[in-house]
Amino acid sequence: MTKPRATYSLTLPSPLGSLTVFATTQAIVKLDWGGRGAKPADIDTPPEAQALLDEAARQLAAYFTDGKTGFDLPLDPAGTDFQRAVWDFMRAIPAGRTRSYGEAATAVGTGTVDSRAVGSACGANPIPVIIPCHRILAAGGDAGGYSGKGGLETKRWLLRHEGAYVPSEQVSLF
Repeated sequence: MTKPRATYSLTLPSPLGSLTVFATTQAIVKLDWGGRGAKPADIDTPPEAQALLDEAARQLAAYFTDGKTGFDLPLDPAGTDFQRAVWDFMRAIPAGRTRSYGEAATAVGTGTVDSRAVGSACGANPIPVIIPCHRILAAGGDAGGYSGKGGLETKRWLLRHEGAYVPSEQVSLF
């Protein structure tokens, strides 16, 4: 059994409410809405982890200012190989652009992976915004789903903020 990695956190404001970023000394591992799970401020954070958290806070602030800023952070999200492949696909989608669940399935699969599996991977994304699961839409440009705080309204806000196509209020599944 492997020993759990120590994580450190930093909570910061955003237009969508408080966000808490979690990091090890080597990578960002999670972003949570509303500050859930954050450790008290008096926990000693190693300098390497503090530097990562500070850089994540700087890049998130830049993103929320202009919506076009990309993220250049070491990430280590916990997930299966398939989930990581979907998350890598999402990271390659430029700000202001979208892709469909089907396009993601084709890109990461062998033709047998369906868009519902991609939707499940999107919903399991532990680092939303930085890994932009909001840029994945259902067939025909419908919103699909969004597991982050605020659901589809948050997804639409992020897309509008980036200058991307914003799906209507109509909801469909993958």
